[in-house]
Amino acid sequence: MLNKQLFPLFLICIAVATIAAEDATVVTCSTVYSSLEPCLGYVLGGGLNVPSECCSGIKSLHRAARTTADRQRFCRCLKNVRSNATDTRISRASKLTGICKVNAFFKIRPDFDCSKVK
Repeated sequence: MLNKQLFPLFLICIAVATIAAEDATVVTCSTVYSSLEPCLGYVLGGGLNVPSECCSGIKSLHRAARTTADRQRFCRCLKNVRSNATDTRISRASKLTGICKVNAFFKIRPDFDCSKVK
């Protein structure tokens, strides 16, 4: 039988576990694509400058990708769209983290291996 004094602590533990489980899958391809949508003009060559919304999206993704699994999922999402990208577009995309002053989790290259992302 559960002690009545421990019951509130038990409820708090359940709430924390539920929140942690929901946060475990913060980075999805949908999140990645919508966060990076403002960067498309620059990556596709239609813009000379990177919009501030692009940098905000990149920074938001980097904050959300707290675990190795999140960072690897982020990488795989980008790799999924890489097959349609030209070398010029990959080169422009690889410059975004530097332009936005964000430490890159991985190098955007035609041959990047998401399993090596830590």
